[in-house]
Amino acid sequence: MLPSKRTVLVNDMMQRSYRYVLSEPEGRNFDPGFEPELTPMEMLRLGVFGGKYLTDCRSEFPSDWFAEAKLSPNASDQSLNYFGVKASQPLAVWRAKGWIHPEDPRGWFQWYCRYYMGRRLPGEDVRQICRWRAMGRHVQQVRRNCEPGDLGCRRRQRQALLHWAYDSRGL
Repeated sequence: MLPSKRTVLVNDMMQRSYRYVLSEPEGRNFDPGFEPELTPMEMLRLGVFGGKYLTDCRSEFPSDWFAEAKLSPNASDQSLNYFGVKASQPLAVWRAKGWIHPEDPRGWFQWYCRYYMGRRLPGEDVRQICRWRAMGRHVQQVRRNCEPGDLGCRRRQRQALLHWAYDSRGL
C-alpha cells in the first residue's frame, strides 16, 4: 500500500510559499546505502550547529524533535555542541562552493530533515547521499588516530561527523 501523500508549506526566514510532498513514511524507505546513525531529533538533542539550526522554522518539523533540543535562537553557541567546539563553516562559504541547493537553502541538515520526514527529490537525494558517504573518510581518520572511547581526541572532527548524522561517540 502506498503511503498517503501530504504537502508541507514552508514560510520562514529563508523560504516563502515553498511546498514539498512527503511521499514516504517518516524515517523509512531510505535509499540503499544511506544509513545515517542518528535521527534529526537525536542530533538536535545531542547538540549540533551551535544550536542555531532550525530555530525559525520549527513548525515545519515534528514538535517532539525539539522537546530536548539544544537551541540558541539568537546566535550560534558552540558550548551547545556535543563536543563543545565549532565544527562548521558559515552558510556563505557553503553558498560560494555551490553546495547549497535552492530547495534547501540551509544546507545538508535541512535536506536530511526533509528526507527523513519523507520528501524525495531524486537528483538532489543522490547528490546529498554522495556527500554524506564522503564523510566516512573522517570516521576512518578518527579510528586510525584515536584510542577507542577517547572522546577528547579529534573533537572537532567528531562534532563534524555528528553534523552529518554519524555517531562519533562510539568510535
